[in-house]
Order: sequence, then structure tokens, then C-alpha cells
Amino acid sequence: MPTATPTRTGFPVVALTLGALVAASSAPSPVFPVYQELWGIGAAAVTVVFAVYAAALLVALLTVGALSDHLGRRRVVLVALLGVIASMLVLARADGVGWLVAGRVLQGFSTGTAIGALGAWLLDLAGPARSATAQLVNGATPPVGLMVGGLGSGLLVQFAPAPTELVYLVLAGLLALAAVGTALTPDVVERVPGALASLKPVVRLPAASRAAFTTYLPGFLGSWGLGGLCMGLGPSVVAGVLGIHDHVAGGLVVAAVAGVGAVTGVLTRHVAPARVMTLGMSTLVVGPVLLALGVHAVSTPLFFAGALVAGIGFGAGFQGALRGVLATAPAHERAGVLAAVYVVSYLVFGVPAVVAGLLATRIGLSEVVTGYAGLVVLAGVAGLLLGRAERRRAAAGVPAPRRPAPAGSPLEGSGPAPRG
Repeated sequence: MPTATPTRTGFPVVALTLGALVAASSAPSPVFPVYQELWGIGAAAVTVVFAVYAAALLVALLTVGALSDHLGRRRVVLVALLGVIASMLVLARADGVGWLVAGRVLQGFSTGTAIGALGAWLLDLAGPARSATAQLVNGATPPVGLMVGGLGSGLLVQFAPAPTELVYLVLAGLLALAAVGTALTPDVVERVPGALASLKPVVRLPAASRAAFTTYLPGFLGSWGLGGLCMGLGPSVVAGVLGIHDHVAGGLVVAAVAGVGAVTGVLTRHVAPARVMTLGMSTLVVGPVLLALGVHAVSTPLFFAGALVAGIGFGAGFQGALRGVLATAPAHERAGVLAAVYVVSYLVFGVPAVVAGLLATRIGLSEVVTGYAGLVVLAGVAGLLLGRAERRRAAAGVPAPRRPAPAGSPLEGSGPAPRG
């Protein structure tokens, strides 16, 4: 019988598994133009396929997102990984939009089941002594995964055979290896009772984290709203507006934003979350403006310059917000806090992309990008204002106000969980 890997070895295994899971989420983006060419589908159909992933992921986060707090990280992650592998096989064999939707729904629900558990598992394995490292990895891994998934997929689509199949088969193999690694990684935190009760569709945000969550909320909104813009519409903009039909270029949009975001997260790892957040919000104001100007001027250099600047905002906005919220999370409620973070993030990641896809056929892609970029800029401005108010409150020695959720609210706080 295989024995569990040591905790120190298990940490990179879980981090790589999280990265592979996120990479699988961005990998279809460079394939979307191929589907459009092969099947003659429009931008609206593409964004629906893109967004059903986020919708299914949200359902999972709202129902089973905190399940690993009760059943254990390993058990929940392994079941979820099997679901993601199955979704890759469905996508590899898809011959129409219906199969793409089915594969993305399965992928989204399975990813939503695993993503909070994996993030909490990293914190568990790190322990108090390495909690800062775990928070950094939790914040930096999604951008790295998005970059690798987008760029790797673009390269395979452009230069390898079977552009609508090979990407998914490669990912299925990598996820199978990840499943083996996680099967050997130990659970190190005591489980708590209440698994059935945890399936009630609410976001369980503990009282200790609510004030920080409100302050850092624009960081999640702006960074993941930007992610939805680049992954949902980026390849279509490159091909349809800038006139570049190289599939690698479509992947480069995702890679530019996510890659710079990952580097930003690493470079700011020793900076206080509030200061990182300020950097993120400032560049989420400037970057999207450059993106929109590049689209209207049909300027590839300006468009990609905007993507690079926006990437700083993506990394700093998400990293600063995540670190600020996780610092307040009780150990036995980490999966629930991460589920709340990802509910907000993927909601703003998916819904605007669907609306944008539907509007693109009516008012034009350039106008849609301008409106989308404007929403990200508003989130950046809101983040700067909230951050300024919080700094003034702290300087005056005034404690942050408590924000209790009303009874029956979808945002339900929780006190210390009982232990069996």
C-alpha cells in the first residue's frame, strides 16, 4: 500500500495540481477561433461555451466548496480531479457546441469542487511558520496556470496536429499524474462534522474575515473581470480587430496578462497587502484604457502594452486582496473563505463575458471591449477609494466596522466550528 508523501513534498504537489487545474480552464481559449472556423459559430456561441464553465464552477463553490473542511482535502480533490479528466476527454471528442457545453459544465463543477480544497490544503501543509509562503502560492499559482494554459494551448493549436484534440489529451495526462501525487499527500488538519449541512448553497464567510473581504472586494472584481475580458474576448479581438490569425498571438493575450500578473505577485510578496492592492488598483485603471485605445486605433503594440500594464493589475489586485483576506481566516474555515473569494471572482469572470459576447454581434467588438474595460476601470477606482478610507481609519485608530450578514443571507457568517 503506498504511503503518504512528507508534508514538505506534498506542498509542491498540491501547488502544481492547482496550477494544472487552472491551466486547463484557460486552455480552450486559443481553440475557440478554430471552432469558429470549423463550425461557423459566432462570438455569442463562443462566449456561452466560455461562460458555462464559470456558471458550473459557481454552483460547485456554493454547494460543495467547503466540503473538504468536513471530509478531508485529499478525498474531495481526488474525486474532483477524476471529473476534470473526464471533461478533458469529452472536449477532445466534441464535434459540436452541445458537446463543448457539456464538457465545460463538467469541468467547471469539478474545478469548483477542488479549487477551494487545494488552496486550503496549501495553507494546511505550510503550517503557521510558512503561512506567508502559502498565501503567496495561493495568489501566484492561478496567474501562472492561466499563462501556461493559454500560451501552451496556443502553441499546440498552431504547430501540432489535431488542434481540437491534442490540447485536452495532454491536459488529461498531466491531471492524471497530479491525481497520483495528491493520492500520496497527507491530510494534516482535523476534520470537523457538518458535511451535509455544508451543502446548503451559501457563502460561509466567518465574521473575522468580513471587514477585510469588503475592503479587498474590488481587487477580486477588477482582476478577474480583466481575466474574463482577455480570455473570453482576447483571441477574438486579435483575429477579428487586429487582423492577426496566428493562434499563438491569441494565446499571448492570456499569457501577457497572466504572466506579468504572476511575476508581479512574486516581486511584491514581501510588501504589505494594502500597498500591493494600491498598485493593483492603479494599474487596473491605466491598463484597460490602453487596451481599449489599442483596439480603436487598431494598434497591436498599444493593445499588447495595455495587456502588460493590466497584467500588473491582475497580479497585484488579486494577490493583495487574497493575502489580505486569508490573513483573517480561521484555520478550520479556510476552504469556505477561499470558496467565497472564488465565487465573487468567477461570477465577475463569467457573467460580463456572456453579455459581451451577445452584444458583440449587435454593436461591434471594439465597442464591447471599450465598455468592458470601463467596468474594470471602475473597479480599480473603487479599490483605490476603499483603500484610502481604510488607511485613514487605521491612522485614526478607529477599528473596522463589523459587517454582520442578515439571517438567511446568501453571505452567511459562521463562528468556530464544533469539533468531534
